[in-house]
Amino acid sequence: MTMSRLRNVRLIPMVFGPLVAVLAVAEVRLDDFFGAASTAVWVSGVVMGAGLMLAAWWPLAGTVVAAACLPVSMVAFGAPGVSGATMIGLLGAVAWAGWREPRRRSVVALCVAGASFASTSAVTASPWELLFVPSILLPGWSMGLLARRNGERAVKLAELAAALDAQSEAIAKAAVAQERTHIAREVHDAVAHSVSVMTLQLGGLRRLLADRPAEQEVVAGLERLGRQTVEEMRGLVGILRERVDGEPLTPMPSLARLDELIADVRAAGLAVTLDAPSDLPRLPPVLDVTAYRVLQEALTNVLRHADAAPTSVAIDYTDQALTMEVRNAPAPIPSVNGTRTGTAKVRNSPAATTPPNGKRTGHGLVGMRERLAMVQGSLHTGPEPDGGFAVRARFPLPRAW
Repeated sequence: MTMSRLRNVRLIPMVFGPLVAVLAVAEVRLDDFFGAASTAVWVSGVVMGAGLMLAAWWPLAGTVVAAACLPVSMVAFGAPGVSGATMIGLLGAVAWAGWREPRRRSVVALCVAGASFASTSAVTASPWELLFVPSILLPGWSMGLLARRNGERAVKLAELAAALDAQSEAIAKAAVAQERTHIAREVHDAVAHSVSVMTLQLGGLRRLLADRPAEQEVVAGLERLGRQTVEEMRGLVGILRERVDGEPLTPMPSLARLDELIADVRAAGLAVTLDAPSDLPRLPPVLDVTAYRVLQEALTNVLRHADAAPTSVAIDYTDQALTMEVRNAPAPIPSVNGTRTGTAKVRNSPAATTPPNGKRTGHGLVGMRERLAMVQGSLHTGPEPDGGFAVRARFPLPRAW
């Protein structure tokens, strides 16, 4: 329960207490039953009102103060009986204790209030009050318990609803992942297989048309398109299966997000300059993802193995191919006294450096070559004359059919 809501709930005894005090004074003024003890009666009513206000923070203590007003007014000041305002106030105190206090503490408040009424019945020698008191206090206390249980049930229902929402979200994510896997499997097992068979049959038909060059050229084009389609499907299958367990699916890697990639590596401490046309063509999905991953791997290698040497990225394209060059400057060599002098010829090569444990981290150049082989691209890497290192990749663009 929030503090603001708790403060709003406390307004109940804060308002109820003064009303009981006013009611006690009005009862004494309008009823002559109390006679000479009228002053003690209305004073006890005012004290009870203060006890009810105290119950806003300490329900049990407030109930004890309110209950003490009855025997004090009757035993000490000789009041002839219990006033109606006092009875209403004590009933409200017991109900409030039943709502705001745990069950064991609220039972103590009920017993204190009952003992207070029992002491007054001993003074008045009225057995009726011994029967009347429980019939008044028990329903009030029960109403307080009912309100407390309803509040606890509401909290549990809210927690259950939040848990169900989280479970529903997890189930939805699992269903999406399962459906993506199912689609990937169907594309790989059914569609890609069928297209592969069609491509093989087109290759056989092309060989049969050796004496008909025009038709052979058309069939050869269809065969190339079929092989390209198969590669595209394989790449899409890999994309469909790419996801991180427990994490929402991230946006598709794409050269359209090139600025984000450059910003990330700059934030990691790599000084990068970018030379790329603002109107990069819309690439096929597999080629787009491959180019992004190759660039990402090349920049990551510079961060890992070249001491974050200043790096330049150049991207260009023609109708035939997209070219990409990542070149890092030579890294300074630390001297004995800790200052850097000279440059490293091979040390900053992404492929040349191996961690002390003898194991490479990531796929490095091997991973880039595998990605480029999937799209019939080419990769050239090696040290530069000035001691830097360059990665040059070429991605052939498919013909527009």
